Amino acid sequence: MKKKTYLLMALTMVSMGMNAQNTGKSSVEKGIENFAKSMTFGGTIRSKYEYQTEEGEGRFEVRTARINVTGNVTPQVSYKAEIDLCDEGKIKMLDAYTRIKPWKTLQFTIGQERVPFTIDAHRSPHQQYFANRSFIAKQVGNVRDVGAEIGYTWNVGFPIVVNAGIFNGSGLTNQKDYWTKGVNYSAKAQFLFPNVNLVLSTQKIKPSDVTVTMYDGGITFHKGGFIAEAEYLYKHYSKDAFHDVHAFDGFVCYDIPVANPKSLIRKVSPLARYDFMSDHSDGTRYGGSDTELGALKINDYKRHRVTGGVTLSLAKPFISDIRINYEKYFYRKGGIAKVSEKDKIVVEFMTKF
Repeated sequence: MKKKTYLLMALTMVSMGMNAQNTGKSSVEKGIENFAKSMTFGGTIRSKYEYQTEEGEGRFEVRTARINVTGNVTPQVSYKAEIDLCDEGKIKMLDAYTRIKPWKTLQFTIGQERVPFTIDAHRSPHQQYFANRSFIAKQVGNVRDVGAEIGYTWNVGFPIVVNAGIFNGSGLTNQKDYWTKGVNYSAKAQFLFPNVNLVLSTQKIKPSDVTVTMYDGGITFHKGGFIAEAEYLYKHYSKDAFHDVHAFDGFVCYDIPVANPKSLIRKVSPLARYDFMSDHSDGTRYGGSDTELGALKINDYKRHRVTGGVTLSLAKPFISDIRINYEKYFYRKGGIAKVSEKDKIVVEFMTKF
């Protein structure tokens, strides 16, 4: 009788242990399954051919080969990591951050990201309207940095989105050895009226001993398939290290849907742009020594540009596009044009997956 009792107790304990083990395993499996379900892999590939009309030279280039992973650890905690395998031939880590959203209108972000500044520089490659970015987006206002940011959204009959953060101010380089006593910041306010978006932003960075302060304002009108946008950026350097920089970007675009549902081309979008920038420095001192700091130099010479073209959308807009552009440059007297900044025809294939 005792043996039967002991055997029954042993079997009961084993059964309870197995059930507990199975229950624990099931919980872990559910957690992994939910984590995997929230994880999304994506990316963007931009390949193009450019032909310089004056030099008679052409080239193929893979301009972008981005891969990213995003997801949620919990409903309130999300993450993103993105690298570009071919950013003008270089591999770069672009985004690496964690975002906490305690409620719908508030979010905190810490890590490496594109800072909240400007309109056009904040567009991802698949969201661009032209094959080559504006001067504001590429040369003057293109900044990624490491820091912490807070975002809040109000609804006062229309949404107001405000983002502000503090950052290293050094860009993506020298993160390990970069220490600062100053506060480098970026802030952006978006007023999303019906059919009109008004965006104001400011930023302070310190790429060297020179502090650079920027102010940007822009307006976007959109109705139906028509969009028009204008943006202005002002850049000031401390210690009179370099003269103030001015940049402007304006464009119009009109979407024409293709009626035939079986057509490879789903939408045709003619578009035109004018942009301008004065002589520009990246804020870094060059030619320094142990006794001299060196000086800021002109990295990009004053120029105007007129761009015209058409975008052929092969799927939903900004998913698979063929961008065909012609760019005409006008440099100031004595201005030196970079190899890639001359009159040219550009044909670009963009695919987002």
